[in-house]
Amino acid sequence: METRIGFGWDSHAFKPGVPLRIGGLALEHPEGLAGHSDGDVLLHAITDALLGSVAAGDIGSFFPPGDPRWKDADSSIFINLALEELHNAGFRIVNIDTTLVLAAPRISPIVEEMRSRVSDLLTIGMDQVSIKAKTPEGMNLDHVAQCHAVALVERVVDPEDMKSMSAVIETQSQLEDVVEDLLSSVHGVPKKRIAPAYDTEDIT
Repeated sequence: METRIGFGWDSHAFKPGVPLRIGGLALEHPEGLAGHSDGDVLLHAITDALLGSVAAGDIGSFFPPGDPRWKDADSSIFINLALEELHNAGFRIVNIDTTLVLAAPRISPIVEEMRSRVSDLLTIGMDQVSIKAKTPEGMNLDHVAQCHAVALVERVVDPEDMKSMSAVIETQSQLEDVVEDLLSSVHGVPKKRIAPAYDTEDIT
């Protein structure tokens, strides 16, 4: 199975009078993140990670910051585009790992809700989404939010390939051999030893 890794990074400065959105959630905070769209630093980093995994460019390639159509746009639009590019390339998400870097607000009290929202947007399980938060201690970045994201993706098995495999299996015993080989290679399950129908030591 072919796997690939994509990396994404994004950064936005805090700005008064702007609503704060991170991970598809509206958060209570005196300042929001400045940006041409809604400034969702987490979704932007994930979008770039997904696009990068299939060498499809970056978020700016599809949504130029100077294009008025994307002014204050919901970043879920960017996620949907990245998913479409991923699926068109024949891949699906294995897991997403992200790290937010910001002084405030605190992410830990809402991290499970945020993971749930992101998993819904990506149509994957919560156990496939990791969101961590760090503070930019000593870096003079208290008025900036950053996000690093890594996406692991795998190629989807072509249904035609699966058909061709089944076509070469002609008997039930061949099918059982294939299943046992898979179990042995993946889980270390020893193959069953088939006892002979008669005792060979009695043969003279």
